[in-house]
Amino acid sequence: MNKIDTDNPIELLDNTKEILPANTSYLSSYIEAATSQNTRKAYRQDIQHFIAWGGLLPTNVNVVIRYLHDHADILNSRTLSRRLTALKHWHTYQEFPDPTDHPLVRKTLTGIQNIHGRPKEKAPAITMDQLAQMIAYLSNLNTLQGMRNSALLQTGFFGAFRRSELSAMQWEHINFVPEGMEILIPRSKGDQAGEGQICAIPYGDDTLCAVTALKIWHDYSHQTGFVFCGINKHDQLNSLKLAADGIGFIIKNTAIQCGLPQADKMSAHSLRRGFATETSKKGASFVSIMRHGRWKNEKTVLGYIEEGQRFVENAASQLFKK
Repeated sequence: MNKIDTDNPIELLDNTKEILPANTSYLSSYIEAATSQNTRKAYRQDIQHFIAWGGLLPTNVNVVIRYLHDHADILNSRTLSRRLTALKHWHTYQEFPDPTDHPLVRKTLTGIQNIHGRPKEKAPAITMDQLAQMIAYLSNLNTLQGMRNSALLQTGFFGAFRRSELSAMQWEHINFVPEGMEILIPRSKGDQAGEGQICAIPYGDDTLCAVTALKIWHDYSHQTGFVFCGINKHDQLNSLKLAADGIGFIIKNTAIQCGLPQADKMSAHSLRRGFATETSKKGASFVSIMRHGRWKNEKTVLGYIEEGQRFVENAASQLFKK
């Protein structure tokens, strides 16, 4: 059997090489580009976890079932499902039989979900009042970090941006117009093909305004390139973009400093969820919320809207009406 590269799910087999040019490195790069970097990273970690447990590649149905049994009450069933997907891709691309497709494997996973399934942990949605409290706190700091973080939070909230989109945002992508600003998103999770999307954010009020906050940040930072760059402990800027994980830390830390409820569970996704729930409360249409947040999955947005309207037309409340 040929030596198999466990870190690379795409290995050209001998029969493929016969019909391809000698230099096939370009082919691997295109195949890898078909899957997002984060997904490839997750799959790689899943495969490594399986191997660290004692699994060998290629594997078989019995080993996969034992792996599921050993982790049934340890890992979330959604994590186990993704591990199976990673194993499926590995075997498929290596042209081995897929053991995860066996009915017993699927039955086992369903049983684990029924017995050990638990609700998915969700980052709490940030409300408009909470956002205003966070922005007031940052404004009182009178530091470059405070200005940057104020622009970051407000842009993230009112643009319903993902953390990866905020991290990659560049000044050349922003166009200030009389109504507010238009921000080009060259590529994102929902636009892997790179067709580009525009997010339009209007001016706000005296309390919250992403447009004004971003203009102030630009005037003080005098930066080009990445909008949200790093700042050292001496309040000095650098040209490196904030990492996506760093954006989540800033949001959580600011929420903790403000003493907000569930602050330790907040993340960058709290801004995106908050936009959907708050706009639905204000009567924004489902279509406009989906369009602004660039959501593809209607079920996801409906879930956010439902969270924001649980006490609107609540059946139980009718019992107390005179």
